[in-house]
Amino acid sequence: QVQLVESGGGLVQAGGSLRVSCAAFGSNFLFNAMGWYRQAPGKQRELVASITSGGITNYADSVKGRFTISRDNDKNTVYLQMNSLKPEDTAVYYCYAPRANIAYWGQGTQVTVSS
Repeated sequence: QVQLVESGGGLVQAGGSLRVSCAAFGSNFLFNAMGWYRQAPGKQRELVASITSGGITNYADSVKGRFTISRDNDKNTVYLQMNSLKPEDTAVYYCYAPRANIAYWGQGTQVTVSS
């Protein structure tokens, strides 16, 4: 059974940096696309960034220039480096990887940015 396991996150002051990681366990295949969503209290879950196995990236306008998504295909792991964090980046961040009409999700990791 495939599991996406996240790590990282935490509490940081505005302007600081954090990195979250997500590793896919139990899969004998490489996900074509992996990404990160986030959900703030009272808001809908939104796409933050995604990356294909070939390295093509996509970012939400709100994080462009501040966040960088990357992946290690050998480890089936995706990373999200978050710089210049703002209080509005506070949310639970979820790893996401679709395959064959199945959407795999991580358990979520809390990122809190204090002002």
